[in-house]
Amino acid sequence: MPGPLPEKNVVYGMYSGLALLMDIHRSEKPNGLGILFVGGSGWESSLEWNAVGLKDKESQIGTWVPTLLRAGYTVFAVNHRAAPRFRYPAALEDVQRAVRFIRFHAGEYGIAADRIGAVAGSSGAHLVALAAMLGSGGTGSDGDPVNRESATLQCIVLREAPTDLRRMLQDADGEGAAYVLSFMGSRGAGASPDPEPYSAASPITHVTRAAPPVLLIHGDADRTVPYGQSVAMEAALRAAGVNARLLRIPGGIHAPDFGAEGKPHPEWPDYLGEMVSWLDGNFGVQPGSVFSTR
Repeated sequence: MPGPLPEKNVVYGMYSGLALLMDIHRSEKPNGLGILFVGGSGWESSLEWNAVGLKDKESQIGTWVPTLLRAGYTVFAVNHRAAPRFRYPAALEDVQRAVRFIRFHAGEYGIAADRIGAVAGSSGAHLVALAAMLGSGGTGSDGDPVNRESATLQCIVLREAPTDLRRMLQDADGEGAAYVLSFMGSRGAGASPDPEPYSAASPITHVTRAAPPVLLIHGDADRTVPYGQSVAMEAALRAAGVNARLLRIPGGIHAPDFGAEGKPHPEWPDYLGEMVSWLDGNFGVQPGSVFSTR
């Protein structure tokens, strides 16, 4: 029997008249915890009329969200501003705004405001990782009460995350490098971009011991976002004393299901189960437990 229908197109912010939208997916047996879900898109979105939004991409929502719902999590899937119309840091600001919005409305959504996690893939994983490493607090004097909330995350799961945009330009295939250049607003092939903005936009340069627990999941045959991106990030997190783990998908390529195309792979770990175990373990979820809201 299907679960509750998602609440569609909730406006979590406005930018110059442009509505920032999220869908809220609820579990039949909620555990009182919320998960921000940011899919991958190469930081890009189509400018065509009636183009499918990031939060509606079934290849990603259908692969990852049902497992989270069965585990009791309330999932907030978001759109964000994207290239070619918008450049860095617009998408980061939107992810931070989404976290603040979820935290401000936590009581209405039946989730704990002090335990918000995130699951994200590819470019979405980059944005979540960057938001988590920056750990921005709220602005107490802001006229919008949502912006007074913190944009911190308490546990994250990253699929195929670009964590060092400087290395992406050198190590990724042509597609991956082109996405990074577009996201950062660079113009012209062959140009040597200023490394400073790329460093500032790289999660790995912001790692501190204050970072939340991080599960990285990555296929070792990924060429668009090389596997080494997650290897380096795990090393940086562990060196800072952060609880971090890298789950390798042997032969996995850059795709929401690592190229499985719906067929179980005998050599692969249960990455969806590992995702839930990571979240449950770090949030202290016990069978039948429900976390209180504020």
